[in-house]
Amino acid sequence: MLARIGTRSAAAVAATGGRGGWSAGVRAAGLHGSSARQAGPLELSELTAITPIDGRYARQVRELREIFSEYALIRNRVRVEVEWLRVLAETPELHEVQDLSAESVHFMQRIVDEFSVEDAKRVKEIERTTNHDVKAVEYFVKEQCAKGPAELAARAEFVHFACTSEDVNNLSYALMLQHARTDVLLPTMTSLIETLMVEADRAAGVSMLARTHGQPATPTTLGKELANFAYRLSRQRAQLEQCELLGKMNGAVGNYAAHMVAAPAVNWPSVTRTFIEDRLGLIFNPYTTQIEPHDFVAEMCDVVSRFNTVSLDMNRDMWSYISLGYFRQKVVDGEVGSSTMPHKINPIQFENAEGNLGLANATFAHLGTKLPVSRFQRDLSDSTVMRALGVAFSHSIIAYKASLGGLSRLEANPDRMLEELDGNWEVLAEPVQTLMRRLGKEAPYEQLKALTRGKRVNEEGMRAFIQGLDIPDEEKELLLSLKPATYTGNSADLARRDTLEGHIAAISGLRK
Repeated sequence: MLARIGTRSAAAVAATGGRGGWSAGVRAAGLHGSSARQAGPLELSELTAITPIDGRYARQVRELREIFSEYALIRNRVRVEVEWLRVLAETPELHEVQDLSAESVHFMQRIVDEFSVEDAKRVKEIERTTNHDVKAVEYFVKEQCAKGPAELAARAEFVHFACTSEDVNNLSYALMLQHARTDVLLPTMTSLIETLMVEADRAAGVSMLARTHGQPATPTTLGKELANFAYRLSRQRAQLEQCELLGKMNGAVGNYAAHMVAAPAVNWPSVTRTFIEDRLGLIFNPYTTQIEPHDFVAEMCDVVSRFNTVSLDMNRDMWSYISLGYFRQKVVDGEVGSSTMPHKINPIQFENAEGNLGLANATFAHLGTKLPVSRFQRDLSDSTVMRALGVAFSHSIIAYKASLGGLSRLEANPDRMLEELDGNWEVLAEPVQTLMRRLGKEAPYEQLKALTRGKRVNEEGMRAFIQGLDIPDEEKELLLSLKPATYTGNSADLARRDTLEGHIAAISGLRK
């Protein structure tokens, strides 16, 4: 087939006399796709988007458009510029900009509150001339101030006063991360944890054969295994909540050089700290170069990556439990599992989550190792990478929602779990040899190893071994009362909601 295509294409190229090279030959051979027949470039939509984030999965991350889009970045830059002007106007030593009227302050606030997509388009239009995104924002804000009260227009040169672009950028990205964490990440993580807690409590007493190294092991309960994930995820969620979001506003290389020449009477570290912490709700970083060094961004990426890794572990286990028959999947009318095998109900939500978690963590890994590294006082390599923050968080949110969808379709199958437990009485070798050790019996481990290792032992075989032990009747009755389904330790208690909530509440920083 490839040879025929190659021959045909070569002949087509020859037919054009070599003019236009490969592309002309492809056109002549009729190998072009449908896009070549379009009158012009495709309009961006969910069908024409290059990435699945803005295409197939766009509805699942719609809320992130308000946070990580180009529009959102520009809006945050405008906010920083306007808030900085307001802070300067409140600085007593800056007589030239001081004492803006309430009318001017209100007008400035409207620039932020009413910022629209059309306004963002105007910024991009200015950028086509400046070829500098932050300078375009500065010019936009000045343009807006010129439409306001005369006193505001007269102070327009205090927009972006003593700022380097990264003063505006680092704070804008920190605000984006603040918004994403508060409004999307933490609530979605909480939903996943809460779902696992509910299911853990429901299945607290459902006995299940555990597997270590893939082999039958000491029984547990389904609820306890779900509770494990709820607790692990809660730890990572708490650490994300504790991540400090840092910011700087200290000029071209982080030392207030221009500030101190232009207005030496101002305590600039104090003014910028107030601006960053009180106005923007971030943490002031006193030690930076031209850029805030992004260490906190790396920390945030790393903790979300760990949450994702635990989620990946959970998704793979759920997939495996479905494969073992421990869960049944609910039938959804109209859905198709396979285009050729009508009976199939596939665990596609867990598989989807696994794929998206992998994509998210691959991006987080690069963000976490690249962003804290910058040549000398700064290079531009962080700029394009920071724009990918939304990609990593979007794949994470898609995965969390897929996990929730998968969990919502599961029904425990206790009969199947009991069947497996009844077929593996050899797992009781552990409590038998442990009690024998306490009683001082000779080589208890070795005796049970000879009876059970690599063998299936049924109820009769295990009971016969226990009956033959020379131990007190009370201990013998205890061992004879054991069944694989009842040998679950404190699993049921660990899975109950009140117990689990108590342990999660003890995790420092976790708020319900």
